[in-house]
Amino acid sequence: MLIGSLQTSPDTTIAGAFPEPGNLTLANYAAINSRIGLLTGLVNSGIFTGGVLLGTVVFGVLAGYALAVLQWRGRDATFALVLLVQVVPFQLLMIPLYVLIARDYGLADNYLGMILPFAISSVAVLIFRQYFMQLPRELFDAARIDGASELRLLWGVALPLVRPALVTALLVTFIGPWNDFLWPFLITKETSMQPLAVSLANYISNVASSAANPFGAILAGACVLAAPVVVVFLFGQRYFISADLGSSVKG
Repeated sequence: MLIGSLQTSPDTTIAGAFPEPGNLTLANYAAINSRIGLLTGLVNSGIFTGGVLLGTVVFGVLAGYALAVLQWRGRDATFALVLLVQVVPFQLLMIPLYVLIARDYGLADNYLGMILPFAISSVAVLIFRQYFMQLPRELFDAARIDGASELRLLWGVALPLVRPALVTALLVTFIGPWNDFLWPFLITKETSMQPLAVSLANYISNVASSAANPFGAILAGACVLAAPVVVVFLFGQRYFISADLGSSVKG
């Protein structure tokens, strides 16, 4: 993909997978940027992803703490529902969500409209619950005896001990909204509000046929879209392993 994005003339043969100095250029990046605005798309993707991550951490921590530490009637049934949500495909909820967000709330072409359906992640709730369940109960009992409130327990005792869970939840959640196409495509019609994945899809559908080198321009846009994900994975790959191990440990 990277080599294809730098080719002056597209070469789809096996030999094209190797860089040829005479066929390399940065014009494809300039071409795609002039058509869709890579910086604007990156900013929109960043706002969308950042909002989802913020909601994931806040609601995931609160729900995970309640399901792991607090004792209340219906806790196990609620946790079962959290697991059940993971098997419900988003496509089943897409039309009702669109009607709710766009028509009832009036949040079409709005960052909040993009973020709301993904603000709570059942995967993040599961990760935080499993990490919280591994903490010794004696820590919470001692803090309660000293008069600490539940919010104080969460902030001062639990969160410092589950920092790996925070990073894990952020990394696992980041990839989804950053690469998401379907929901932002439905909820945004203004090109200035669309994340980069949607802008690239619109380019392929509407503009690529008239471009001088559509193959190279599309690959250039894809490289820009993929670069943050690759960087995040390289720096956080150990936490992906931690996510798999931590979520499988029985509290």
